[in-house]
Amino acid sequence: MNRSHASESAPRRSERGSVLAMSAFGMLAFLLAVGLALDVSHFYVVKAELANAADAASLAGASALNSSPSGITMAADRAVTVMNNFEFDNTGVTINRSDVKFAVNFEGPYVSEADALALATNIRFVHVDVPPKTVGVGFASIAMGKDEVQMTHRAIAGMSMSPNVFCEWVPLSVIDVPMVPKTTYTIRSPPGGFVSPGNYQILAVAGRGGKDLKHGLAGGVNECAEPGTWYDVDTKPGVSSGPVRDGLNARFDDYSGGLDPAAYPPDVNVKENITWADYELRLKTATRNADNFEAPNPDHPGVLYRRVILIPIVKLDEFDEGRDRVKFDRFAAFFMQTKVQGGDGGEIKAEYIGERIMFGKGGYKPGGGPVTPELTQPVLYK
Repeated sequence: MNRSHASESAPRRSERGSVLAMSAFGMLAFLLAVGLALDVSHFYVVKAELANAADAASLAGASALNSSPSGITMAADRAVTVMNNFEFDNTGVTINRSDVKFAVNFEGPYVSEADALALATNIRFVHVDVPPKTVGVGFASIAMGKDEVQMTHRAIAGMSMSPNVFCEWVPLSVIDVPMVPKTTYTIRSPPGGFVSPGNYQILAVAGRGGKDLKHGLAGGVNECAEPGTWYDVDTKPGVSSGPVRDGLNARFDDYSGGLDPAAYPPDVNVKENITWADYELRLKTATRNADNFEAPNPDHPGVLYRRVILIPIVKLDEFDEGRDRVKFDRFAAFFMQTKVQGGDGGEIKAEYIGERIMFGKGGYKPGGGPVTPELTQPVLYK
């Protein structure tokens, strides 16, 4: 009886040992699978961090291209600065100027900053190459046979096709006259009937009230328009000196008109009586109280190019007395050298930039109106 019981219990103890071994093996495999999944997830996160950094750096570089050698230098500056502000796997992403390359065509060849200076007139693309970065491997090291991997990323950004659709322009109009780059023009005369009785080149696109005009001048209108087409908006009679002054002067960190700096930030450089060339030069070396530079209030973070305003150009004979529709002949970018002065507030002077500049929002519409070669936007291509 006892021998029979003992002979029956032995196989059961053997089976319990097999189950224990299989459970241990299964648990180990499960832990390895979880560890591998964590490693793979970590690789994806790191790859995304590298991609975001490279994309941002290439776009920052492309935004500086202006068909001149200064644009090449500034593009390398911006790409390196932006990239080195990013973090990768909890450490800084760093690149050197040699990691920023330039090309006339998307396919290349991509050349160094030094070689690109001689080709600046035609350079349209910026290539940022993140050097290989070391990423530690955890559980996956068992399967991969190594405890670290190298990861990298490349990004290409460049000038868009010359646009024929423009957004965020200010609700003013400029009379069509031959304009010379880097020349200062009176883009809106004081009262005197220069355009037509009662018309002072204001557009009522942001609304017909003074408050609407102020906000439209401070931030640009939230509509897009095409050159060569009639724009379905009235001109706005009256001088509107206060709203004009309050709206445009916010770009110089002057909020006496009651605007919110968070909604309508100032420029990064609010120094008056400087030229566009001065402004571009100081972008690389700007420091407080330096020549041609003045920082806004530290509580009002500045935004690049806020002193550049995009304005539709209208032919003089399309203005009439009172309210009327006008046709946008083309768009042009102007640099505000000074704030709008007190008094009647009717006169606005600004410098016609006249060179290729990355500015504003818009795009190209097939079959649309004429393009404006001097304006373009930075686009991420790869």
